[in-house]
Amino acid sequence: MENRPVDYNLINGWGIDADPKNDPTYPMRKRSADDHEGYSWNRPQQQPIDVEVLHSIERPNVTAVFGTSKPPSGLSGKLRRHAFKYGEGSFAHWIPLIVADRVDVVEGIIDDIKSGSFPNIWKERGMNAQWKYDKAGLLKSLAIGAAITTAAVMLIKNKSRD
Repeated sequence: MENRPVDYNLINGWGIDADPKNDPTYPMRKRSADDHEGYSWNRPQQQPIDVEVLHSIERPNVTAVFGTSKPPSGLSGKLRRHAFKYGEGSFAHWIPLIVADRVDVVEGIIDDIKSGSFPNIWKERGMNAQWKYDKAGLLKSLAIGAAITTAAVMLIKNKSRD
């Protein structure tokens, strides 16, 4: 391999941010030689870990500060634990996290019902506004939901007969 100079102008988009007048923060941002100060800093004291904290396999440890308000639990927690076995560049990481969010919603509704308060799903999902401004879309969503629910119930009934 030869070590010859590269003409960066041939690379599409190279130097696109070189013109300060093309910077969205120009002229509000005052530029100085001190722009890069503060890039090296001392790590804050580690927050105590008293609940399960999931973190990327691409990091050697957890971040100094993290959320603890809702540690992973139930089926959604199992899905999250599975997702964090994979790197962040993988669908095997993100798809289970998206599914876990949806499962967590259902788990939350079940917890609400168990505690004696039935959620007003119609209002919480903004269906009044959708009925007012997009009736066709709402009816389509309800029909699809009903079809999926019917199919799931029929599948479960057929499996229980066998």
